[in-house]
Amino acid sequence: MNAVSVSEEKPKESRFTLAGVAAVILGATLTFGNIYLLNKTGRLETQLRDLRGAVRTELTNLQHDTLATTSENSKALAEMRQLLDEAGSRNKQAATQATLLARRYSDQLAKKIELQEKQVSEQHRQLVAQLGEITQSASQTNQKVSGIATEVTGVRSDVAETRSALDKTLGDLRSVRGDLGVQSGLIATNAKELAALKALGERSYFEFQLPKTKSPQRIGDVAVQLKKSDTKRNRYTIELITNDKRVEKKDRTINEPVQFYMAKARLPYEIVVNEVQRDRIIGYLAAPKVRDMR
Repeated sequence: MNAVSVSEEKPKESRFTLAGVAAVILGATLTFGNIYLLNKTGRLETQLRDLRGAVRTELTNLQHDTLATTSENSKALAEMRQLLDEAGSRNKQAATQATLLARRYSDQLAKKIELQEKQVSEQHRQLVAQLGEITQSASQTNQKVSGIATEVTGVRSDVAETRSALDKTLGDLRSVRGDLGVQSGLIATNAKELAALKALGERSYFEFQLPKTKSPQRIGDVAVQLKKSDTKRNRYTIELITNDKRVEKKDRTINEPVQFYMAKARLPYEIVVNEVQRDRIIGYLAAPKVRDMR
């Protein structure tokens, strides 16, 4: 019985020893843990304190900046309001001026339109009047055309009669031999026959009334001077200046071709006197149209 009791007590002492060791370890662990937590807490408090100081400093700076910005903004806002007021005043003046200009332009445009309407109305009136005049003129023109047609018919008849008379007059003309012995062209003895010769167009004719003067007178391209006229015998004497020479045609009679040559002329010139008066002769010069070009 006693042996058994002794063996049972030894295990109890081992259990108590293990428990004490565990308690010691647990206490040390708690102690170290508390120390670590205290240190950590101290550092956190220090960091929190530093953070609060930085935040306060930042807030202070922010307040100063905000006050400065607010002041600047207020100043800028005041200046902006002043500018807006001035702009509003200017805009009001500009609007008033624009209204006046618009009214003035509207009045000018209305007057211009009214003037243009009057001009258009006047032009329309003139056009209507001109149209009436044109219509009347056209009617008169038609009447004139009808009259002209009638006149043309009459003129044709007159031309035919004139041509017949001209042919008869030309038939009555005669050709004689001139003082140079050259057969002359047709000779005109009066104004009617001379007109017929001019109409025939074979020569150029220059009528003259040559008085007796001290110097030659030009007839066409010939210089002629009357020296003597005899009304009783219808004779005369003239002096011609041809090719820088003086040629006297003495004691010639009326309606006689007085012939002479000029430079570059193949046919002779002819002077025909139809009437002899005192100190004057009346007639014509017939000049050839064709000349040599040598």
